[in-house]
Amino acid sequence: MRTTLEIDDDVLQAVKKIAAKRKLTLGRALSDLARQSITAGESDRVRNGVPLMPRRPKGSAPLTVEMVNRLRDQE
Repeated sequence: MRTTLEIDDDVLQAVKKIAAKRKLTLGRALSDLARQSITAGESDRVRNGVPLMPRRPKGSAPLTVEMVNRLRDQE
């Protein structure tokens, strides 16, 4: 679907970087980011008094200890 939006320059540049990094079109990257933001608001659910964590996007790899260690070691 096509539409016209006014997007702040800094936001546009950030989305362009994300799109290039993930090899996505600008529209797909913006849609994915908007979808993540929308579903993040749904994570305010509580079960047995404990807040539920948001689900990861379909098709994304699970976070592993090795990934965390690699990111930590990069700093």
